[in-house]
This record gives sequence, structure tokens and C-alpha cells, in this order.
Amino acid sequence: MSRIGNKSILVPSGVTVTISDANIVTVKGPKGTLEQQFNEVLDIKLEDNQIVVKRPDNEIFTRKIHGTTRALLQNMITGVTEGFKKQLEIRGVGYRAQLQGKKLVLQLGFSHNVEVEIPANINVEVPKNTDIIISGIDKAAVGQFAAEIRAFKKPEPYKG
Repeated sequence: MSRIGNKSILVPSGVTVTISDANIVTVKGPKGTLEQQFNEVLDIKLEDNQIVVKRPDNEIFTRKIHGTTRALLQNMITGVTEGFKKQLEIRGVGYRAQLQGKKLVLQLGFSHNVEVEIPANINVEVPKNTDIIISGIDKAAVGQFAAEIRAFKKPEPYKG
């Protein structure tokens, strides 16, 4: 059984954390602000520059969300201090990517170009026409956007 939920989370300098009565946690840091509401079953407290997540009992549901909540809080703090980054590489003859304003235009061998709207909290860079760098402060949003791009043309399992 994992005991990740029992570990406290150190809040680095330059990061402010506020916790409301409804378990809405707001984390502000040098890269931006993240806010998320957590289940009210858990007790989330800020003690001595550390976030502590406690569960009231050992029921199955409470144990499930205990470690998940702690991991999400850790990701929020990492996001506002360092940020998250995913790198995608496009392989294929004639496959390329380019930025056009707030859209990412992909040429993936279809009869048409694929245009993807870039979300507001995500930064996309195309240093070469075959490389895409996705960055942001929200780990879930960065991963979701990378998965959406990858879903347009999945990698060939034998060639890459």
C-alpha cells in the first residue's frame, strides 16, 4: 500500500498557498496561479510552510483520494515554480508543424492541414518544423494537449 499521502509538501519561498473552507487551494508562484477544489472529506492544512493532507478514517474511498490529492498539490507547486514541458517529434516524409497566430498547423500526410487551437494556459514552440515543445504550469493541461496532438497521427509501431 502506498503511503505517499502521509508525506508533507514543502512550500518553497516565492510561493503562496491559500486554502479556503471548501478545500479550494490556490497556489501563486513566479510562473502563475493555479486553483483547484479538492474533496471535503480530506483535511488540508498549511502548517509551518508545509502542506499537510490528513484523512479522517481508513475507508477505501478516503485512502484512494488521499495520495491522489497530495500528488495533485505537489504538481501544482511544481507547476508554478518550474512548469512542465513535453516534447513531440514528428517523423515522416513531408510531415511538419508551424505556428500561425494562436493555432498550430500540422501537415501529417492527409489531404488537408490539421489546425489545432492552442489553449490559453499553454505555450507552444516550434524550433524546427519537426519538433513541437508544449509547456505550461498545469501538468494535466500540458499532457492533455500533447495527447490531442499525438492522436491525429499515432506513431508507426515498427518505424517510430
